[in-house]
Amino acid sequence: MGSGAEREATIAETEERRHGVTLDRSSPPENSDPEVRTGVSAPAHRGRIGETLELIRANPTGRMILRITVAIAGLAVVALGILLIPLPGPGWFIVIGGLAIWAVEFTWAKKLLTFTRRNVRAWTAWIGRQAWPLRLVIGAVGLIFVAFVVWASVKVSLDIDLITETRDFFGW
Repeated sequence: MGSGAEREATIAETEERRHGVTLDRSSPPENSDPEVRTGVSAPAHRGRIGETLELIRANPTGRMILRITVAIAGLAVVALGILLIPLPGPGWFIVIGGLAIWAVEFTWAKKLLTFTRRNVRAWTAWIGRQAWPLRLVIGAVGLIFVAFVVWASVKVSLDIDLITETRDFFGW
């Protein structure tokens, strides 16, 4: 019967023949190994996902369906994130997640995601190098900004002034 790896290779070749696609596994592209590029080994599932995406992209219809699916899924996640930005919570994180979905298929999204990651890391490193009083000031400014966004969101969307409601509640 053979080893598990041999069976997987045979199954993969059978699938490729059935779909009319053959992947050249004899020589991987230069620097295709993530461990060579980053020094960190990638999880095993990333190789399978990459191969699956290659198989889909090898067929013109599959490529078009993949692009449309990725575009719609990314748009839905980005739109949800944009709706959640004014509220406290992970709005920007969700937008970046949608951008990561788009980056699977669109070069411009991959470049924008790389730019965003680089700047978030730079900002985080810069904050980490600052003295704690400055960190407290930056944190306080961030909290004031979030409080203002919450107040403005509730005022505009529900026509409720939280400041007046708070004063009335405490009798001030």
